[in-house]
Amino acid sequence: MNDTPDAVSLQQDAQDNVRRVDEARPRERMRSAMQAGAREYPAPPFPRQELDKPGLEGEQLLAPMYDAPYYKGSGKLAGKRAIITGGDSGIGRAVAVLFAREGADVAILHLEAEHPDADVTRAAVLDEGQRCIAIAGDVTDRRSCFDAADRVAEEWGGIDILVNNAAFQLHASRFEDLTEEHFDLTVRTNLYGYFHMTQACLRHMRPGATIVNTGSVTGIDGSAAIIDYSMTKGGIHAFTRALSGDLLVRGIRVNAVAPGPVWTPLNPSDDADKARHFGAKTPMRRPAQPEELAPAYVFLASAQMSSYITGEILPVVGGYAE
Repeated sequence: MNDTPDAVSLQQDAQDNVRRVDEARPRERMRSAMQAGAREYPAPPFPRQELDKPGLEGEQLLAPMYDAPYYKGSGKLAGKRAIITGGDSGIGRAVAVLFAREGADVAILHLEAEHPDADVTRAAVLDEGQRCIAIAGDVTDRRSCFDAADRVAEEWGGIDILVNNAAFQLHASRFEDLTEEHFDLTVRTNLYGYFHMTQACLRHMRPGATIVNTGSVTGIDGSAAIIDYSMTKGGIHAFTRALSGDLLVRGIRVNAVAPGPVWTPLNPSDDADKARHFGAKTPMRRPAQPEELAPAYVFLASAQMSSYITGEILPVVGGYAE
């Protein structure tokens, strides 16, 4: 006679055990936003605010946190020359600050209307003891991109790091409401801008240079209210993988960061009502602050940290499952 329990008995025993444990100690539920950083970060609901495009960080009621006061630099980018599009605010500003703290000189490209934000970023880079060039330009304009890259290379002797980060995002209530002009602006900013800037900078790059693109979780999961934006971000991910293969022979690495919700001027200048609860549906119950994203860019730009990494998409999305 075989005394080994059959499969049904084993399954029922496991089920009974889980029931007993759950009754004795119910599963923990998130009651507040997760705080796992060096300091506490804001959680929704946020103050309601409408900003006109492109949105100035200096006008946000709830200022994004970018200065990462507990982050200590260690020369990971010493002597490097970086150019960051959309470097005046949001993720771009936080990346500029940490790049400078790691020893890089930083040029930022921004729209003409964003001079006030660009001045703050430039001052922050200078405070880190590094050089900074702030250039007003539009990444949808090819000549503007080439002029910016040429200026940086002429003044500093070359370009070691390109961060393609400038973006346009605007919700549309229904897909039919997405006009051709709106769609075209998203594509020209988010895709053509990366195309123009990459070609402009490659002429000044040598082996060991790096390109870090800003993708998005929407390029992985999609988002029903920003179909055009999601499409371009998925395109950026594909662009990153394909370009990395093309530039491998030149010793130039290409990677991307795919952020989840991040608190920047993009939010209140898009949909003020949605922005009040921005990030609430993530497992962490809050959006990231720009300073929480910036170390990922340092990692991918640094030869000491990621020399064997190219063609990768690094998600920083606040968790996946609960």
